[in-house]
Formats: sequence, C-alpha cells, structure tokens
Amino acid sequence: MNESTDTIILAAIGDLHVTEESEHRYRDMFAEISEQADVLALCGDLTNFGKTREAEILAEDLRACEIPIVAVLGNHDYECGQPDEVAHILQDAGVTMLGEQAVVIEGVGFAGTKGFIGGFGRGELGAFGEAAIKAFVDEAINEARTLENALRSLRTDRAVAVLHYAPVADTVAGEPLEIFPFLGSSRLADAVDRFDNVKAVVHGHAHRGAYTGRTPRNVPVYNCAQFVVETALGRPYALLEI
Repeated sequence: MNESTDTIILAAIGDLHVTEESEHRYRDMFAEISEQADVLALCGDLTNFGKTREAEILAEDLRACEIPIVAVLGNHDYECGQPDEVAHILQDAGVTMLGEQAVVIEGVGFAGTKGFIGGFGRGELGAFGEAAIKAFVDEAINEARTLENALRSLRTDRAVAVLHYAPVADTVAGEPLEIFPFLGSSRLADAVDRFDNVKAVVHGHAHRGAYTGRTPRNVPVYNCAQFVVETALGRPYALLEI
C-alpha cells in the first residue's frame, strides 16, 4: 500500500463476469490488490447475468480485499432485472456503489455511473425522430447528468470518474467499427471535461479495446476490462497513481 499523502495508488478492474461456478476465483487477486493499492475501483459487469448467487459469490471474494472499494454496475448486472439487489449484496460486503452520491477516500474524490451507449463525436446519436430514439438518447443524457452532478459535488483537488461504458472512442479501438456506438457515449466525456480536478477516468465493457485514451480536454482514460489490462500489463487489474 502506498504510504505517501500526496498520491494514492488506485487499482481498477472491470468485466469480472462472475458466474455461479466462479467460487473463490478472485479471492487471491483481491488479497494481492490489497497489498498493491490504496483503493479498488470495480468498473461494471461484475456478474455475468445479475443473478443473486453470482453477486453473493463476488461479495464473498471481496471480503479478502482490505482496502476501500468503489464500484459501478454494468449492463450484464442488469440482465436479471434486479440491479438494486446486486448493488445491495455488494454494499453489504463493504463496497461503496457510486451513482447519485460521490465519495472521498484519502483526499481523492470518486464519482461514477454505469453510463450508456450512443456513439462518439459526430457519430453520436441525436434526439430526433421517433419517440423510441428520443427515449434512448434521454437515457444516455441522464447517465451523463448523473456523472456530472456527482463530480460537481466533489470539492477535492483530485477526482476519478468510474464508468462501465467508454467515454471516448480511443479505448474501444480494436473492437469492430460496426459496434462502436454500442460501447459508449461522448456525452460521458463531455461531463468529465467540465471539471478541472478529474485526473483519470476508468471504465470497462470493451473487451477487445485499447488500454489508454484521452478526453477532448486531455484527461487520461483507461479501459480496465480485465481482458484488455491482461494483454497490456500482464495482470488483470490496472494500477494508477492519482
């Protein structure tokens, strides 16, 4: 664990996809992370189908983690229609679920939300036409607004945004171009770039994406899907100095 009061070491990982057959799969990793980092961020798709037992298995393994944990859910965690139950189980294991509320740990603010799809830059879907399209775009806007409001509540010199969906196209590079609009939304980057204190963004979801990118205002973005980090760093979690 980092002893400096000037920086913290953040471990970040996404896309654990815990199944009912995954008992104790991550216990040793969480214990290892406790020795390497000051805070752990979980970047969504923590379960494979959002089942109660999957969340319970993950919660059991997370008890091996002795450092503060912040998390957001991913799309897989919604599959069974009980994301609140998944979040409740993880909260009972000591996880701080980000969303409407931000949190400050060791002088660093953490704000987050799942995010949503919609595309990037000039390819971003606009709210025009059918009601279904407008509802779709409203969801993306609401997720970005949740992130923006949480970041606004922080008064720290340093903040980290924790997401599941990507805020920039940089970190989905490597995925098929046809599915880029389904991997994230520039609206999330717009929210991040309104605040000078955001030092990093971590996300998951794009299993075949790139590890690093930047928002338009040059905030570093890290794709922490475990499959991407394993390829880039030789271990399934990122370690970032904040």
